[in-house]
Amino acid sequence: MDKAIQLQRQLNDYTSSLFHEGFLDDQFNQLHQLQDESNPDFVVEVVSLFFEDSERLVNELAKALDQQSVDFKRIDAHVHQLKGSSSSIGAQRVQRVCIAFRNYCDEQNAEGCLKCLQQVKHEYSLVKTKLQTLFKLEQQVVAVGGSIPLPMM
Repeated sequence: MDKAIQLQRQLNDYTSSLFHEGFLDDQFNQLHQLQDESNPDFVVEVVSLFFEDSERLVNELAKALDQQSVDFKRIDAHVHQLKGSSSSIGAQRVQRVCIAFRNYCDEQNAEGCLKCLQQVKHEYSLVKTKLQTLFKLEQQVVAVGGSIPLPMM
């Protein structure tokens, strides 16, 4: 079988699994639609910014929750930012944990917030690894002369 076709099939299967497992939602497709020949690395660049921003926010959350007196408004603001950025790239599972996290902030429940922080770290780590794998597969497809189809749910 032609290497490009084989890799494209592998890429399609992998992308589909990300949607079926709830890692990504339709926002990721919409992000892909903004990519064109004039900006072929658009999605990778946007997602890389998400990675940088998320790591900064997770560190800020960990510091804020480690304080003697927890500032729930500040924590909520960070979680709100993380929820927005994860939503903007279609990182659905991270977004969902952020919704629960914000509820614990509203209740001023430090223990619930700490549990959610661990869940956020876990889901973020998973989606980061999965998206990095996706981008490597895309690079392999392009390297053998194949084209990247738009992701589908």
